[in-house]
Amino acid sequence: MKINFYFLTFIFSLFILTICCSCNETRGVAVSSPRLSGKAERFPPGAAEKTGRNLSREEAVSARQNGLPVPEHSLQQTLDEIAELERSGSWFQGLGLTESGLRENTGDYAGAVAAAFKELAWAYGLGLIKKEEVEQGLLNVLTVKNEESVMICANAILAFINERWDDATFGLKKYFNQPDEPDGFGRWMILVCAMEKNKKSFEIDDRYSSETYKSIRARYAKFPEYWYRGARVFSGTIAAQYAENCINTSPLGPYANECRSILASCTGLKTEDGLSIKTKMEIESLISQSVNSGNPEFLNSLLPLIALPDNPYTVYAVSALRSLTSVPKFRDYFNSQAGSAKGRLAERLSYICRG
Repeated sequence: MKINFYFLTFIFSLFILTICCSCNETRGVAVSSPRLSGKAERFPPGAAEKTGRNLSREEAVSARQNGLPVPEHSLQQTLDEIAELERSGSWFQGLGLTESGLRENTGDYAGAVAAAFKELAWAYGLGLIKKEEVEQGLLNVLTVKNEESVMICANAILAFINERWDDATFGLKKYFNQPDEPDGFGRWMILVCAMEKNKKSFEIDDRYSSETYKSIRARYAKFPEYWYRGARVFSGTIAAQYAENCINTSPLGPYANECRSILASCTGLKTEDGLSIKTKMEIESLISQSVNSGNPEFLNSLLPLIALPDNPYTVYAVSALRSLTSVPKFRDYFNSQAGSAKGRLAERLSYICRG
């Protein structure tokens, strides 16, 4: 049965645009992206039919955002372009909602729900919205009861959010188990279900899925939950790499603290030491802020890190901080901190002060 699926996309849009409007432009695709910043006035409604040519990806996305007609072949072409944008690491706010609307027009209603959820999941991973708001967006979709694929997909995603992995797998496999897009978002969710159901032995028992998950990382480079799920399941240096990428993608997001604990475990520390860990990118960022502002107080948040037992992140921080002692203001700061510190922190600060 044909439904007015614009309504479903609108439901998701309300959550994203109302809660996250302060983060980026509040219309579909962020106009700051040079690859998807077409102007609607470049072509009139029905331009593709009149000229007999395919719309460019910029024109198709712009037409979709402005409610103009877009030929079906251009819709699929634009979906392919969006997939390539994601694979190149160019995810930005509004891209999932744009994909949702395009899938609507091709009749892929389950794909449209998944794409809109991708937008919500990305916002949640960055700490922009709460889990309850993600769930509410999906519950609102369930008020539209005249399309089976919408209902099944929305319920499967709700199961996914609440970690009911068997229920999620059952619903998702009805629509996303085809080989045509092995790194698609629906396939990613199915992989997560398999991983989470068998965390302890997933790497050994399901080598194919394990390697498949690693192989799709390019498309999810800016998606915190991708890194988080991998960090929970993989081991050793791979788990540490995934945990660090998750933190770097969203240092204040809902997955960061658990990933810091994973880093602690991977480096031989106690899990509770994880809250003191900063990634190398975070260390560099704090030092840069401190130097650029001429304010050593920005370094205060690194003190718990350098007080930890030996580990790669502490060693990196101590080495980086030593380079600042040639600046009098920073040397005075370290001397002052060393004077009031005790134990391992005092020893490390004394070492830093010697430059």
